[in-house]
Amino acid sequence: MPLALLKLALLVAVTCAASASQAQSEKRVTILYDAFGPPSNLQLDWGFSALVEYGDKRILFDTGNNAKIFEHNIKELGVDLKRLDAVIISHRHGDHTSGLSYLLQLNPAVKIYAPVEAAQFKGPLPLSFLKHEPGLPPAMSYYRGQGPEQFVTGSPWPDANFEIVRNQTEIFAGFFVLTTVSEKPGTRDMNELSLAVRTPEGLAVIVGCSHPGIEKILAAAAKIDPNLYTATGGFHLVVTAPEEIERVAALLDETLKIKRVAPGHCTSELGFQVFMSRFKDRFDQAGVGRTIALP
Repeated sequence: MPLALLKLALLVAVTCAASASQAQSEKRVTILYDAFGPPSNLQLDWGFSALVEYGDKRILFDTGNNAKIFEHNIKELGVDLKRLDAVIISHRHGDHTSGLSYLLQLNPAVKIYAPVEAAQFKGPLPLSFLKHEPGLPPAMSYYRGQGPEQFVTGSPWPDANFEIVRNQTEIFAGFFVLTTVSEKPGTRDMNELSLAVRTPEGLAVIVGCSHPGIEKILAAAAKIDPNLYTATGGFHLVVTAPEEIERVAALLDETLKIKRVAPGHCTSELGFQVFMSRFKDRFDQAGVGRTIALP
């Protein structure tokens, strides 16, 4: 082989090895969208999105409240949305889903894990809706009594590659998508997805809004591994009485024995204060642009 070609081949090999090594070494959660954070060129807005990088996997979790702001922050942070292994949408609310329109422009085929839902994600409709009533004229029978080939909801993103998560699913080795159901007023029966990543120091759990309750989500994660390392995302403690926030913080600390927390989004400013006070140096500041290191 000519010397010049040999040098070129060696350079390519070294570059590829360096890139692979860098990909393997990434162990972090980067907050892409939130309404608080340190001063920067990033835009603040109510909503949530995070990029989870661990080992050789890159998972986008939620997409924020406004596609234009999501696009701005993605470009400012230099995030390549064409290079994703999966996307997880925690729940149906617009402050977690609106950036999907921008994502799908860049990466239309990416697999998107979504909750069982009565709207938006092409989920199944109940076949009981179509119960036939004898004696009706054919024109008054749904689908003229024949039944449709598919009975699913429409979607604002009709071409998206949604996979509906009905049960806890290990999407990659050590990456678990959890599904929990809210029993709280206003979001009763809402299914919400969370992500748990296995690390040497326990599970790192990423949550969207925690409508079912952050304690319920972490209890589900603890069934995989009772050793919980951290929780990042919205704990949904806005408009919550101080004593209830104190109870939740104590439960995470004393009962679930989580090692660290990095609350954001809908945790509330009072929630931030309570968790900072309780966890002290085990509290990681989140907010848009922040990076939460993982073991």
